[in-house]
Amino acid sequence: MWSTMQDFPLTITSIMRYGSGVFGAGEVATWTGDGARRRTYAEVGERAARLAGALRALGIDSDQRVATFMWNNTEHLEAYLAIPSMGAVLHTLNLRLFPDQLVYIANHAEDQVVIVDGTLIPLLAPVLDQLKTIKHVVVVGAGDTAALAEAGKAVHSYEELLAAAPPTFDWPEIDERQAAAMCYTSGTTGNPKGVVYSHRSAYLHSMAVCTGNAMTLNATDRVLPVVPMFHANAWGLPYAALMAGADLIMPDRFLQAEPLVRLIETERPTIAGAVPTIWSDVLRHTKEHGSDLSSLRLVPCGGSAVPAALMKGFDEIGVRIVQAWGMTETSPVATVAHAPAGVEPDSDSAWVHRQTQGRILAGLEVRIVGDDDSVLANDGTAVGEVEIRGPWITGAYYQDEDPLKFHDGWLRTGDVGTLSSDGYLVLTDRAKDVIKSGGEWISSVELENHLMAHPDIIEAAVVGVPDDRWQERPLASVVVREGAAVTADQLKAFMADRIAKWQVPERWTFIAEVPKTSVGKFDKKVLRRRYADGELDVHRID
Repeated sequence: MWSTMQDFPLTITSIMRYGSGVFGAGEVATWTGDGARRRTYAEVGERAARLAGALRALGIDSDQRVATFMWNNTEHLEAYLAIPSMGAVLHTLNLRLFPDQLVYIANHAEDQVVIVDGTLIPLLAPVLDQLKTIKHVVVVGAGDTAALAEAGKAVHSYEELLAAAPPTFDWPEIDERQAAAMCYTSGTTGNPKGVVYSHRSAYLHSMAVCTGNAMTLNATDRVLPVVPMFHANAWGLPYAALMAGADLIMPDRFLQAEPLVRLIETERPTIAGAVPTIWSDVLRHTKEHGSDLSSLRLVPCGGSAVPAALMKGFDEIGVRIVQAWGMTETSPVATVAHAPAGVEPDSDSAWVHRQTQGRILAGLEVRIVGDDDSVLANDGTAVGEVEIRGPWITGAYYQDEDPLKFHDGWLRTGDVGTLSSDGYLVLTDRAKDVIKSGGEWISSVELENHLMAHPDIIEAAVVGVPDDRWQERPLASVVVREGAAVTADQLKAFMADRIAKWQVPERWTFIAEVPKTSVGKFDKKVLRRRYADGELDVHRID
């Protein structure tokens, strides 16, 4: 077997060199609340070299883990480039974790250095003395560092370290299968598990994100990653933007609707990615204030099912939301829901496709398996667990055996759904969230989507609860729009026109907010616990 092709490695180093060289005039703008501070990609490339030199001086000389505890900003991008390119491993720490989970993750990964934004010191300082392997803390920006020093760690200024380092770095030759970055799952059951991305997986995922069947990035775009850089590499958007030569607009800590809308109106991004809860708030603010989001040509949205009402609401203001699906273990983008060729954009057929999780991206394979692990037909009807494989899909967790998660070279996703013959995936539920009532399955996702189509409902989460007669029945927890008034009877009637009568919930509770995980997904285990403990005011309508 032979080939005439050069064996050139696919690495983050090559993305950095290309983006900071060919597109050196491109810019990264970090929002400050009332404006933006700007650096060119060429400047970012030089600062990445300085950061690599500074980290080498602190003792990072092989595949040690360097953690970040940061917002989406220019300095985080510099770490994204420098740490993997110098042969070390970037470990992005989730800012929203409970303290015990943060301690577990940092110790499990054996982080040696942590780069922290000065505004986040109050979150890191209380647990720093428990982070046993961290020797150095590098602080970006201003902040009270006294508490960091009390933990017995060496504390450094990011800018002072970069100023003292040379402007060039002898980037090593890297095996494309070498670890580049790691991210831990949200740990909804048990301890979080580490997913390690290789240079090859990050490169191929970035290429896939740029394609026309995914997020269609090119050099004329300005990309706003609202999705955190600590979560699955911000859906690959930072690397993909550099690869495409697109500008990056970083929101920093300004993630609420009002500053986000102001940022969009000022910086005019063309592509922006975030979870549905963020876009729901942005849409509400936009309609209340007549804001201008017209620069946005595409809004990839994922993390949880995107309600049709949200997509239609953005359509009304001329912004196209496209649903995408993936998970930490899939790097994460695996499918994107563009309508197929030849389908009119606003036709019923287009909406059928837009409400799927999307079409499988090239390079990946998906299959549906039954309870006995038999492979089911790709006919859009057969329902089973979704399994996936491909070059940016994890094959194991870091130092954590979980054989039930992997099956014959495939990743078991824990999602239940169908797959059509032309590659469109429809998820009906998470395996642990499917409601089995009297032997029949009820999709909590379908019920939630119908509820959130009601004009007075902001959020809705449905879970299965015990029932004497049917073993399990749905409980609907809803958040009502401010100033609106709606009853359980009215919602039940609203649902009765949209789904089979036996699927309509009898149990209803009105809550101020649906509890969420650290990455913005509905945390249904909290609702189940609150129900079991009698903490919810439940209205039953038979």
